[in-house]
Amino acid sequence: MNRKNEKGVALILALILLLIMSVMVVSLMFVSQTETWASLNYKLMSQARDGAEAGVNAAANYLINTYTPPQTGGSDPLSNYSNNVSPVTYSGNSVVLSANSSQSSNYPLNSVITAFNGNNVGQGSLAAGNVTVGYAVYATLMNQEQVTQWGSSTPTTVQIWKITSDGTINGIRTADVEVSAILEEQVTPVFSYAAFAAGPGCGAMNFGGGGSTDSYNSTAALSGGVPVISSSGGNVGTNGNLAENGSSTTIYGTLSTPRQGTGTCTSGNVTAWTDASGHLTCGASTTGSNCIVDLPQQIVYPPPAAPNPTPPTDSADALTLNNHAGDCGGINGCIYGTGMHGVNANGYPNGDFGLTPGTCPPATPTGPALSGPGVFGDITVKGTVHLSAGCYNINSLTENGGGTLTIDSGPVILNIAGTGQSTPIQLTGGGVINNAGWNPSMLQIMYGGSGTINLQGGANAIGLIYAPSSTMSFGGGGTWYGSVITGNMTDMGGATINYDVNLQKQAVSVGNWMLDSFTWKKN
Repeated sequence: MNRKNEKGVALILALILLLIMSVMVVSLMFVSQTETWASLNYKLMSQARDGAEAGVNAAANYLINTYTPPQTGGSDPLSNYSNNVSPVTYSGNSVVLSANSSQSSNYPLNSVITAFNGNNVGQGSLAAGNVTVGYAVYATLMNQEQVTQWGSSTPTTVQIWKITSDGTINGIRTADVEVSAILEEQVTPVFSYAAFAAGPGCGAMNFGGGGSTDSYNSTAALSGGVPVISSSGGNVGTNGNLAENGSSTTIYGTLSTPRQGTGTCTSGNVTAWTDASGHLTCGASTTGSNCIVDLPQQIVYPPPAAPNPTPPTDSADALTLNNHAGDCGGINGCIYGTGMHGVNANGYPNGDFGLTPGTCPPATPTGPALSGPGVFGDITVKGTVHLSAGCYNINSLTENGGGTLTIDSGPVILNIAGTGQSTPIQLTGGGVINNAGWNPSMLQIMYGGSGTINLQGGANAIGLIYAPSSTMSFGGGGTWYGSVITGNMTDMGGATINYDVNLQKQAVSVGNWMLDSFTWKKN
């Protein structure tokens, strides 16, 4: 065989293999570089997104803590805006605060525009490893309205903003990410619970001795002249712990609290619920810890406005209303016997008293304060005292000797000052009789101090207690129709709180700011 023609084959094969290997190496290099660039792109995109979120939070911080929303009057009146559309408009265009070149500002006050454009508010930068991330933000006003919070005569402007932020990294490799979020204040019913205790500790709410909660609807038809009671809907809440004691003690509803767990409560471990044979029942087959609703944070109830003018505290202005014509002592607005003007045109039998109300302040900060009749010092009720619709500024109110507080028409608003009184409200004798219907808002007891409230229910005790810093106790059985908000609450006397579910549609409060509905995209 002649092998001369095979000379050089090995070299050719080696070159072919070398070529194949070179192609493979180059391909691997490209794959490796692609993975490296992909990782770098992802890193830069993540850093840009973090920068954009930093811008959202910087703008939110400004809007929550520095910015002053429009009011009824002043330099930035609500009348400048069209609030019946979303987004809200000014001069026919959306209301915008912007430090972003892609969006122009449109706001009535240049000072607000300038503040928003300031460093680290609408625009700024932050270091992220070896790169610098810049952000530029604009905020669009989506909704705006005024509400008057429970216990206040001053309206509050409530807003919803959409915040949009661009996070940008410039250099050899760039990244641009847009993040948007909704910043809103929520308007919620004040009286969402049969009882709420704002205290954060153990036993902030304490039920025993057969005490319970349930519900009714004041707008529904009566049965035998009284509301139809439902063994549900008597929800309670607290920023701390609910303690139940006694086999007949039952909360017919849920427990809302930011606390976690059940069992023994200590100062170092505040549990949600401590049950010593008590019950939580929130459904036909749902009981116990399954009825606990987790609150994301504590609920803050602002104190009611202090009575204005301040009630007197001198002993000469004190009223002890027994059954004597001279008990009024010449106090303006205190009437004895028949023909009580402003209380009942038909008058009352001798032995009954009437307190003349004042006009409630209007819901504007510039309105006149309560004056004349309707301002009283320390009142002790031992006879029958009639109240009609209006406001009463009272230093303290005591009824513990068989007297009766009768509500003839409503709403009756009792603004309690409590100056110098450890127990500014004590209604434990003959109780409260509300003849103004089964709507609890017909009797509103407001107290902003930290003193003690003692209360006893009755067959026709209907009203609202708003005293978020007080210590309150129910005693002597009976029933309270309505709702109570206190600092700490104890019901060890077997009293029942019947919650009016119609309160969900009445008095409101402005909740905490919430930042939600995050979305993002790569520009």
